[in-house]
Amino acid sequence: MTPAAEGRPSGSPGLRERKKRETRAALSQAAIRLCVQHGWARVTIDRIAAEADVSVRTFRNYFSGKAEAIAAGHVERMLRVADDLLARPAGEPLWDSLRHAVLGQFVPPDAFAPQNEGNERWYEGVRLMLAEPALAGEVAKANAAAQQDLAEAVARRTGTDTGGDVYPNLVAAVVAAGCAVAVEHSLRSDHPVPLGMALTQVFERLAAGLPVP
Repeated sequence: MTPAAEGRPSGSPGLRERKKRETRAALSQAAIRLCVQHGWARVTIDRIAAEADVSVRTFRNYFSGKAEAIAAGHVERMLRVADDLLARPAGEPLWDSLRHAVLGQFVPPDAFAPQNEGNERWYEGVRLMLAEPALAGEVAKANAAAQQDLAEAVARRTGTDTGGDVYPNLVAAVVAAGCAVAVEHSLRSDHPVPLGMALTQVFERLAAGLPVP
């Protein structure tokens, strides 16, 4: 039986856990923002901590370095996608719910607007940051953690079991891959493509069963 998705989902994090998530998110966002704006080599842990208005000791309580802090942003975003999925109307088709949840967390409200010079500079900074070899291992670990969290939400939403059914794990893996493809397409296309448009195309094709064009 599909669990109700109205109101606060059962199993939502308590106050302490939410505070920890907020701190992790603030540190991750500070690390990403600084590395995109100033370049990987110019950003130190001290600078990230100052940007997030916490001590270096607090930073080290959460992360071993800036690569882990940056990758953690993806895990946190997928946690919010999972939360949003469980909050969608119970009768809504799963892939519609997933599309809304992903777009709500990956795409800012103005993401469908034409690109401007500021956006182009930001995208170029993101491209350079993601090309850093030091990030590769942390991003792989983050993807694995993000898929597990999303799989558990899909299982609750569909009345399946991550331990006994392949379905929720498969859906989570497909969503993670689809998001990665959309981000890559948005960043590396010959003609800049807003991330919102790329994600919408990805989820429309997934919902249709990936028919041959």
